[in-house]
Amino acid sequence: MPKTTSTPGLTLTLRRTFTAPRERVFRAWTDPAELKQWFAPGELTTPTAVVDLRVGGRYRIAMAEPGGEPFYLNGVYKEVRAPERLVYTFRWEDPGELDPGETLVTVEFHERGGKTEVVITHEQLANAEDRRKHEEGWTGCLEKLTAVLA
Repeated sequence: MPKTTSTPGLTLTLRRTFTAPRERVFRAWTDPAELKQWFAPGELTTPTAVVDLRVGGRYRIAMAEPGGEPFYLNGVYKEVRAPERLVYTFRWEDPGELDPGETLVTVEFHERGGKTEVVITHEQLANAEDRRKHEEGWTGCLEKLTAVLA
């Protein structure tokens, strides 16, 4: 009988320190009105964000190119510890080139003397290209979040 092995997937870890209190950064990550200001890289916008912030609660975020139709990502919160940590699934609704399947995101918020270090760990990415694309996306989002928190 052939042996079946599973690949756990690749992991992406990003760190960014914001000049804002941890509670403020956590709120920016969990309040729909605030997510709409930054949760899309580059020229993309976030026309809608729905958040049910509790373990088992779902979120759904739309992104759109200027003048384009929105596309969506969604997931379920696995852990919510305000203002310390979020763990949630991450899945693009319309499978395509961006979709490695369901992945897992952990966001940690560390107090650093009036500043907040955010550590994003995005796990179960399918391959190096998916990891690269998500790194670009997260980096673009974090740049916008820096501006929102300034």
